[in-house]
Amino acid sequence: MALKRTNVYAEDSDLLLIKEAALRLGVSEAEIIREGIHRIALAHRVWDEPFVSDEETFDLGAPVGEEEIRSAVSDGYVERERRNRSNAA
Repeated sequence: MALKRTNVYAEDSDLLLIKEAALRLGVSEAEIIREGIHRIALAHRVWDEPFVSDEETFDLGAPVGEEEIRSAVSDGYVERERRNRSNAA
């Protein structure tokens, strides 16, 4: 990936946050800024085609309700936290 130089203006408070994050993570401030630019660029990207085609979807058999979604997300979060705690030990 070829990098190009550019200039940006930033508030002092943001520059302080970048400096703190870079020190904490052991990377350069430029790396933090590049990552931020990349993330915001991807967040605002407009895709020419759908993320998945109709052929790549599947039928769940019935509508999925709000409570079922909430429960699945909550269960997944609890399981991930359990795995993270057991890996840290």
